[in-house]
This record gives sequence, structure tokens and C-alpha cells, in this order.
Amino acid sequence: MTHYPITQRNKVIRSPKRASYDPEVIHAILDEAMVCHVACQSEQGSLIQPTLHWRVDEVLYIHGSSKNGLFQQLLNGAEASIAVTLLDGIVFARSAFHHSVNYRSVILYGKAYEVTDEVEKRASLDALMEKFHRGRSKEARPANDTELKATSVLAFKLENISAKVRTGGPVDDPEDMELPVWAGVQPITLQLGDIVYE
Repeated sequence: MTHYPITQRNKVIRSPKRASYDPEVIHAILDEAMVCHVACQSEQGSLIQPTLHWRVDEVLYIHGSSKNGLFQQLLNGAEASIAVTLLDGIVFARSAFHHSVNYRSVILYGKAYEVTDEVEKRASLDALMEKFHRGRSKEARPANDTELKATSVLAFKLENISAKVRTGGPVDDPEDMELPVWAGVQPITLQLGDIVYE
């Protein structure tokens, strides 16, 4: 697959030149990011929740308490909107209007299905642990039956999905280029620290 299908739902309208439907670009963002925000509608109004996510091939997974209200809405058929964002830099322009940020983001729309097969469920949770620390799923005690039952794993197919990316420096108006104001990019990085053993 060279790119995900472009639909009315996932088509990037604002700044379409920044859009990407390339699986490699989208996979890289999903794999690097550690947190996503999942939202849906309910009878009480909109719901949103930040949570860890991980990807295996063409499936995005999230997990949480089996009593989670948002999860219950998703399992009852509500469509999810999932947002993932990596902030790479603050872009300082010579005018206030043209300040911006460099970022990489993914938006996914879709309906969840619950992973109920025990083998698949354990394998998917192992993949979560491996995302955050290679080899950890072999070191830690696996979930017992009670813990596994208390945990819901929801899966979303990577179908109705797109990325949006901004890179580079400020885009100033020609008449602002001679202003005595500095411009540039301040990088932002997310870095794992050393483990503090307990």
C-alpha cells in the first residue's frame, strides 16, 4: 500500500500540502508518540481521554479498565476520534501572526473492537510493554486471570487515517524581513531519563 485511501472524513482541508497518507509516515508518528487522546460522543455529551497507545501492523491498540465509561461507549458502537501529536519545535517569526510550531500529528477515525481472545490479548499487552522497554514483557510477571479480566484492550484498524506535518523555519512577509527582530526555531525533544530503580 503506497498510501491510505483519502476520504471526505480523513482528508486534510486546512494546509493540505502538509498532509500525508503515507503508511510509513503515519506508522513512525504512532510508534514514536507515547500518548493519544481518544474522544467519542455519548448521550451525556462528548467524552475524551488521554491514554497510552501502541501499534501492531495495521492495528492501533489502547487499554484500560473494563468499567471505563468511554470504553463502554466505544464498545456500544460509538465512532472514536483519536489524535496523536508530537511537538518538534516553536517557530519564532518576525511578526506575531506568523509564529507557529513544528509538529507531526495523526488523526484516526474508526470503530473499536474488543480483543477477547486470551492469546491475542496477552500478545497485544506484551507489545505495549515492548514499546516502552524492549524485553520487559519477558521480565515482568504476566497478568493473572483476574487482572486480565479487569483490563479491556480495544483495537482500531488503520483505515480512516491521515497525518499532518509542519517542518522548517518561519514564513515571514517580505516587508517584515528587515525588521530588527530575531527569528528562528527552538527545538523541542522528548527524552527518556535514566531508570530510578526501586
